[in-house]
Order: sequence, then structure tokens, then C-alpha cells
Amino acid sequence: MIGTSVLRQTHVLMLQDDHFQNLECNHSFKEQEFISVLKNCNSIAEIKQIHAQVIKLDLIWNSLYANNLVVTCALSDWGSMDYACSIFQQIDDPDSYVFNSLIRGHVKNMNPEDALYVFDEMLERGVVPDNFTFPILLKACTNLRAIKEGNQIHALIFKLGLDHDVYIQNSLINMYGKCKEIQHSYAVFHNMEERTLSSWSALISSHSGLGMFSDCLDLFRGMNEDGCRKTDESLLVSVISACTHLGFLDLGRSLHAYLLRNFSKLNVAVETSLVDLYVKCGSIEKGLSLFDRMNVKNQLSYSVMISGFGLYGGFHEAHKLFVEMIELGLQPDHVVYVGLLSSCAHAGSVELGLEFFDRMRLEHGIEPTVQHYGCMVDLLGRAGKVKEAFALIEGMSMEPNDVVWRSLLTSCRLHNELRLGEIAAKRILLLNVGDFTMLSDLYARNGMWDDVAAVRKEIVEMGLSRNLGKCTVEMKRRVYAFVSQDRSHSDSSRIYEMIHQMEWQLRFERYCPDLSQVLFDVDDEEKRQLLSGHSQKLAIAFALLNNSGSRVIRIVRNVRMCGDCHAYTKLVSMIYEKEIVVKDRNVFHRFRDGRCSCRDYW
Repeated sequence: MIGTSVLRQTHVLMLQDDHFQNLECNHSFKEQEFISVLKNCNSIAEIKQIHAQVIKLDLIWNSLYANNLVVTCALSDWGSMDYACSIFQQIDDPDSYVFNSLIRGHVKNMNPEDALYVFDEMLERGVVPDNFTFPILLKACTNLRAIKEGNQIHALIFKLGLDHDVYIQNSLINMYGKCKEIQHSYAVFHNMEERTLSSWSALISSHSGLGMFSDCLDLFRGMNEDGCRKTDESLLVSVISACTHLGFLDLGRSLHAYLLRNFSKLNVAVETSLVDLYVKCGSIEKGLSLFDRMNVKNQLSYSVMISGFGLYGGFHEAHKLFVEMIELGLQPDHVVYVGLLSSCAHAGSVELGLEFFDRMRLEHGIEPTVQHYGCMVDLLGRAGKVKEAFALIEGMSMEPNDVVWRSLLTSCRLHNELRLGEIAAKRILLLNVGDFTMLSDLYARNGMWDDVAAVRKEIVEMGLSRNLGKCTVEMKRRVYAFVSQDRSHSDSSRIYEMIHQMEWQLRFERYCPDLSQVLFDVDDEEKRQLLSGHSQKLAIAFALLNNSGSRVIRIVRNVRMCGDCHAYTKLVSMIYEKEIVVKDRNVFHRFRDGRCSCRDYW
């Protein structure tokens, strides 16, 4: 019997609406009328009115009426899962349709655990799940990252002979990918008799989520070669994200052109991903232009643009966007503040950075994460306040991680703070070759060559390979990589001849190599040779030889730029009238007319 509380509630709501009064006067509630009335409902109050009428006419025991009430309550935007469950409990013999709807409702309302409980009840009652059950059930496992339950459900899919259903297969690809079991995603994908756009999208998205960006692009090419040339916005977001992380601006531009040709209107997710592409690939003006033209902007859109200005040292622009965001009623989250604090760090705005750090906690109630502390350590360390940065670490409310200590070590190397640098190195739990190199450089700057030798010996004994400075430059959709002293390129002789010509030109601008950047105990002539073979200079020479038609050269570095390369590139930009955009590990440098956007602060 239906609970007295529900009966009391629903009878009280039997009312005054003309449509319901007409139904009551007819002393009947035909199925078609019932379905029609349900479709026109706009609130839970109206559902309760219909429920009351169904009870009064003694139709609650009819599965059609009860099931549809449950489905409408569970799946409507204005519905109530509590009310849907209360009706569901009165159904003596629920079928797979109503179980599926209840599972879907729980997933829709961000209660994936409850969805799995309903599925357990479904099996206990002997109701056989069908091909509509599993896609939404696998989505619940995906949201929970419940790989064990996902494997069990996959086994049941095989048992029921539903493993060749394309919708279930797509859901399995997505579930395994989001649970970081990409090999299982591949296995499902390769066993598919028919691959749809959603199949490719699920696999590409899974790789993107795991940071396997080169594989994303390979799959995208394979998709086109397989004859699946149609695409959608969600898939292109993953591919654009891959281009962003790999620095492939030309390919990203092609995707942007494809979107403009094939979609009359782009959603906010796609537009934001395009802004991110241009900003992180060295074209901040294009990114800002797209951002300004967006009709709808969300919190993520502002976060991307604020972080972008942070990469370029554009603190004032980032601050302006932050104020605009607040005025629009969009509340900043921890990601927005990471971007804002980073922009302060790259601009050297210590006082404003400290002010925003306090504002984040006191005004917006955001507790600092280890990322925020990392930004503050970077902010203070870059500005030479290394002792203050160390004090901040010591007072952190959580255990500092390797990233925080590594940031301090970098600042110690930059400002030659040997004692604190040694402390930071000892606190890093997983020392990599870069950490050893920074410590070695600190010793070298202080003429402690025995300690330099000891660190390098430890690197060898631990089997670590030195992280060589590497630069990549994109040319006609191909990426060319150079390491320091590289002579492996087929055009190597021309490249070094170009470097010789560049250095000859630079002498007229009173360029003098900064030999202090070479931390080896060798003579000055050898230091000059080592400096001339730096990877950034090789990349610039190659670009000048092969990219004469373009005014912009874009280079990506894997390590921080040295002072000599910085001074060298400023002069090259002026002499050869080129804009040279260099992204190092932390920040963008835009060299133009002999000046850099970082204002020599990086």
C-alpha cells in the first residue's frame, strides 16, 4: 500500500486546475490523456496533482501509470528523485524500462553510487538488463572511476550477448579511458564491427584526458583515413587541446578554419579551447580577439585568458579581466587565482600578489592549495625574496610537495642562494636530473668544482641522463627539434654558417657572449663555442633559412632560457626584423625590435 504520508500529501494537492477538474468529472483517466498531461508538466507540484488523481481513480496499481510517473519525476529538469523513488517503491513488478529510468535519473542528478544500488536491486528482483541499461550504468562507473565495478558489468555484457552493441561499446571505450585503462579501450575499439563518430570521439577523448596528445592526432588522422570524415564539436575540442599542448599552431588554425566552414555557431567549450590554443601557442592577440567576440563567456573562459596573460607577464590585462569577471557575477575559483597569482609572479608584482593571496582566502573563501603556495613561492623567489619564500613554505598548512621545493631551488639558482638551495634539494623526495643540474650549477657559480664533480658522479651512478636543452620549431606543419651542439640535422652545415653570419651582424650591435652562462671549467674560447651551439640559436638560424616569407618565428623550449640566449634573441629580432616568440618552461617571451615582452624579468 502507498504510504499514508504520500497519500496525505497528494490528496491535499487535488485542486483547482481546470484540466484536472475535467479529468475528475469524467471519472476516468484514459492512457492517452494521462501521457499528454505528463508531457505538459512543468513542475513537481503538477506531478503531485496528477499523482493524486491517479490514486483517487485507483490507477496507481496500473504499471503504465506508475512507471510513467517515476520516469517523469526522475528525468525532468524540474523533477525530484526522492519523489520518483517514493512512487517506485509502490510498484510490485517494475520492468527494465522503469529501472533504466531510475538509474538514468540518479546519474543525471550526480548520484552514481545510487545508480549502482538500483542496478543491484534490478538484478535481485530478477529483471534482466537490456541494451539501454548498460550505457548509462557505465557512465555511473566512469563518474566514480569504479574500474572494478566496470569490469564486472563488462563481464555481464558478454554473458548477455550484448558486447557487439555499438552504444555499449562506445560507453566501454569511454569508461576504460577515463579510468586510465587505455589498453582496454583499444581492445574494445579494435573488436568493433562498425565504428561510429562517437567511437572515434570516445577513444580520442580518452587519450586527451591521459595527456597522450601525439596519439590523439594520430587517431584523428586514422579516423579520416578510415572514411569517417564527419566530426563534431566535442571531438574537435580534444584535438584542439592536443594541438595546444604540443604547440602545433598551424594544425590548430586548420581546425579553426574547418569549424568556421562547417558550424554556423560554436559553443562556449569550443570557443574557449580555441582561445587556449592561440594563447598557449604564442598568438595572444588572436586569442584575445576571439575572447572579445565570444557571446557567452563562463568561468573557464576567463580563467584561460587570465592564465594566458600570466604567461606573457601581462599582469595589468589579467587584473582587468578579473575585475570584469567579478562585475559579471562570475565567482572566481582556485584555478582563476592560480592564473592571477602566476601573472603576478611573471610580472614581479609582489605586493599585489600578496594582496590577491589574502583576498582569495578572506573575500572568496578559497583555501590555498599547494598550487597557490607554489605560485607564491615562485613570486617571492623570482623577486629575490628567497628567504621570505622559504619562510612561507615552512608555514604552509599542508605538506609542501616536490613542485614547491623545486620552485625554491630554481629561485636559489637564479639568485645564487647556495645554503637554501642545498636545503631545497634535500627536501625534494624524487630528485630528477634537472634538480641535480640546478644544484651542480649553484656549486659551479660559487667555484666549488669538487662538489660539481660529486653531483655529476651521483647522476651517473643513479643512471640518470642529463636533460639536454631542446628547442622545437614548427615549419609548414612539420616540427623540427634541436638540442645544444646539434649537428645531426641534414642542413647542419648551412645552419652553422647562418649562426656565423648572425654573430658577425651582432658584433656591430656590441653583442658580447655572456661566458658566465657556461658552467664548465673550460677556457673562454671553448665557452664561446658552447654558447654559439645553444639549441635556441640553432632553431632561430634554421627558421631564418627556411621561413623568410613569415615575419613570426615560434620556438618552444623544454628548459628555462639562459641570459645569453635572451640577449642574443633580442638583437636578432631587431637586425632581421622578425618577431620571435619563445615559450620556455614557464613563460612566453616575445622578442620584437630588440625588446622582450618579459622586460628582462623571467
